[in-house]
Amino acid sequence: MDRELPQAVVQQSKRRRIWQIGAAVAVVLLVVLAFRTVLKTKVAKSELRYATVEIGAVESSLTATGMVVPEAEEVIASPIHAKIERVLHRPGDHVAANEPLVQLDKQSSHTTLEKLRDEQHLKQNKTDQLQNGLQKNVNQLRSRYAVQEVRVKSLQAALSDEQYLLSIGGGTQENVKKAELDLKVAALELEQLKRQIQDEQDAAQIDMKAVGFELEMQRRDINQLQRQLEQADIKATKKGVVTWVNEEIGATVNAGEPVARVADLSSFRIKATISDSYAEQVKTGGPVVVRVNDADLRGEIASVQPKVENGIITFYVRLQEKSHQALRSNLRVEVFVLTEFRPNVLRVKNGPFYTGASEQAVFVVQGDKAVRRMLKTGANNLDYVELQGNIAAGEEIIISSTKEYVHLKELLLSND
Repeated sequence: MDRELPQAVVQQSKRRRIWQIGAAVAVVLLVVLAFRTVLKTKVAKSELRYATVEIGAVESSLTATGMVVPEAEEVIASPIHAKIERVLHRPGDHVAANEPLVQLDKQSSHTTLEKLRDEQHLKQNKTDQLQNGLQKNVNQLRSRYAVQEVRVKSLQAALSDEQYLLSIGGGTQENVKKAELDLKVAALELEQLKRQIQDEQDAAQIDMKAVGFELEMQRRDINQLQRQLEQADIKATKKGVVTWVNEEIGATVNAGEPVARVADLSSFRIKATISDSYAEQVKTGGPVVVRVNDADLRGEIASVQPKVENGIITFYVRLQEKSHQALRSNLRVEVFVLTEFRPNVLRVKNGPFYTGASEQAVFVVQGDKAVRRMLKTGANNLDYVELQGNIAAGEEIIISSTKEYVHLKELLLSND
């Protein structure tokens, strides 16, 4: 049989239940407070960078690395095989047109030239001997031809005599036939001598022409070597600055091997490199911006080398201000290949906040707090990023890196 619980026990059970509910509510409140604290982290304003959204143009670009090089640089090569005897100018020296740069030892080439001249004299003597021999043979054949002509005429007279004797009964048919045969043989021998003279003359012309070719080739070799010797004093062809010279005294250089370089440092161009993954966007005539220190110089792609080395494309930029005061030879610069132009868009200064994603969280400043918004990004370059979505010109955003706050809805900004 059930018994009614004492009133004290009932009161104690009720108090225990109230305490349990109170403890649960307190835990919930603590969790909410903790969550609100997480969602509202306080950050000092001085630790952050800010930028105001504005309307303007954004030029989307690819970043390449570049180096300033002289627009005109002449490579001066050795015209002969020789040794470096003396270096007259060092890199960095200013030189005038026709000013000697390097002195070469020309003794070996002089010896070769004299040898060629001696060989030419010997060949000329042999040519004269050949011509005399050929002329002598022709003269002998002509003499034999003249003698044979007289013999043919004599045989013709003898045949006429035999024919006359036969007609008056004083000769025989056999004598006439013999005279005709002798005349025919003599005529054939005369014709053979005539052909021999012509063949000898033709052969003489061919031999003399061949010898003439050999003499002409040797004459050209001599003239070329003479010109090379005249050019063997390595000189600057125009006013400029020596950018490189082979300073190794006694070193042997071959004909055509570079000995020095002279550049005109009054105008420059840019030699740039970029990954071959952008090959389709790097084309001749494409617009380019070159950043030299704090100056932005505009230009265009003048040429693109067809050869790709180690996944890198090399191209040259023609500058509009090729003589700008900030340009220095071998100076490293930033090169931006412009791929898209977006006028009159919402833009903000580029900074660490930009991750490169097409959509990302951005903190917009509203008084003493910064509210997270998801915005889309468009064209971008080193200076600006295009913003799209719930943002307006004049609003201020945090452009410092905000990766550690990306899970928050708000940031509290303090003056500390």
